[in-house]
Amino acid sequence: MIYSSPKSFDVPKLDILSLLFDYAPCGASEDTVIHVEAANPSNAITKAQARAITKQVAYSLRHNYGIGASGPGNDVVVCISSGQPLLPMLFYGVIAAGGVYSAASASFTAPELCRQVQQGSSNLIFCSEDAKEVAIQSAKDCGVPLSRVVVISSSPEWTMRAVEGNTSCLPSSGKLDWQKITDQKELEGRLICLLYSSGTTGAPKGVVLSHSNIVAECFIPCSLSRERIASRASKGEPPFEYRTLAHLPAAHIAGVQGYFINPFYMGGPVYWMPKFDFARFLEYNKKFRITFFFTVPPIYLLIAKMSIVTDQFDALEVAVSGAAPLGKELQKAASKKLGKGKCPISQTWGLSETTGSATVMPWDQTDDTGSVSPIMPNMSFRFVDDDGKDVEEGQPGEILVKGPVVTRGYYGNPQATKDAFIDGWFCTGDIGIWKNGLPYIVDRKKELIKYKGIQVAPAELEALLLTHPSILDAAVIGVPTEATEVPRAYVVMGGGVSVSEEQIMDFVKGKVADFKRLRGGVKFLDAIPKSPSGKILRRELRELVARE
Repeated sequence: MIYSSPKSFDVPKLDILSLLFDYAPCGASEDTVIHVEAANPSNAITKAQARAITKQVAYSLRHNYGIGASGPGNDVVVCISSGQPLLPMLFYGVIAAGGVYSAASASFTAPELCRQVQQGSSNLIFCSEDAKEVAIQSAKDCGVPLSRVVVISSSPEWTMRAVEGNTSCLPSSGKLDWQKITDQKELEGRLICLLYSSGTTGAPKGVVLSHSNIVAECFIPCSLSRERIASRASKGEPPFEYRTLAHLPAAHIAGVQGYFINPFYMGGPVYWMPKFDFARFLEYNKKFRITFFFTVPPIYLLIAKMSIVTDQFDALEVAVSGAAPLGKELQKAASKKLGKGKCPISQTWGLSETTGSATVMPWDQTDDTGSVSPIMPNMSFRFVDDDGKDVEEGQPGEILVKGPVVTRGYYGNPQATKDAFIDGWFCTGDIGIWKNGLPYIVDRKKELIKYKGIQVAPAELEALLLTHPSILDAAVIGVPTEATEVPRAYVVMGGGVSVSEEQIMDFVKGKVADFKRLRGGVKFLDAIPKSPSGKILRRELRELVARE
């Protein structure tokens, strides 16, 4: 059974830079401020300035480092940086030069960065000041000259300078315009961005993203949003002003698509934080009257549970959750604190391999049943069993997807690419259910616990544990015992009342079927290990079990 969105948009046949800078429907005019330093709002970049910087950076990349000289889509430029307004300028500039932007987590160690540099056969590394030592060590380990390690600084001046030598990408003496592309095959085939899968269930793989992937992931959800904005205007309601806050890692698809691309097209500013800090996050949401944000369940958990959250989100009109499952109880609790209680959180679902969201909630709709929102226009889903056969509606199955946002594969890894597709459908590795016209995520296929042959979803138990007033955070894994697996909880407790392992086990026991009980016990931690994007690192918990 194929489930498709009833809606479809005619996606422009344009490269991403032409969509942002030259396409008339783009919401940003030449004097629109698109990127701002949150700590110093006078440090802002307009569309006109972004256009000029993009061409300067492209010129320097081509003439000083040879990026794109051998043709487009070959030269990989690795970037490890905390959040800053110049970061998207580098992204635009790399693409304009004909290069491939490869985003690395700002929390990487030198060996982790070196692995990514080597996987992309890159010989050029950009870094922020706070990641410079890691970048330098990685360059030495990989044999990249320090003259090809460039530090990006957005404050107090806009600069991109090499660690050794006098080479400067910004300011630059020349300008290089980007190649305008309208041929559909070239748009689909041109590699412009490499994003690495989180590696939560295996070694990270480089996800290949093209112009058509990124343009579709911008145009389709933004077109849905604009329909709602136009509807509001026709009713005489106040206009929607798009303002968002960059607080998630910019190396994640939520950063690249959600900070570099979509706000620009919507015509609103992105206020940049270098890294997430909850106190600053609250301050900036209130100060800049943020109207739209996408964030992850751990942050919604803080919003729901922390008493210091009062009126900071009063201006918020659209709140979206993704990257990991959000339990419906937490969804309801956090929503009460957003937009004066009138901004319900919607969930989205997707992967790096789908350029981000494959589902999206129209602004005039809501859902509090725990679904991940309707299928995005232009997309199709299937739900299949272990033999690749479609399951009945309401039954769990692996989600397969098809549509313009789906990657064509993994960089330099033809076997992984082959394994990821069945008859043109991408196998996501997520288990979901189709119910009442909406998709629901059960859990990652590899993370399901098999108790005496019955599947137990960790995400369901985690959502339940988070409803306990004394539990701040939780993770569940399966631990081996007597030829089966049993669920074990790891929890972070809040201050105040002391709660025992037995009390937590009884709390769960009274609310779930017998096979879902925490037979593996409860362990107390100071923090749940998570990736920068908020995914639980279950392999680290399994390592704890292995050491017992």
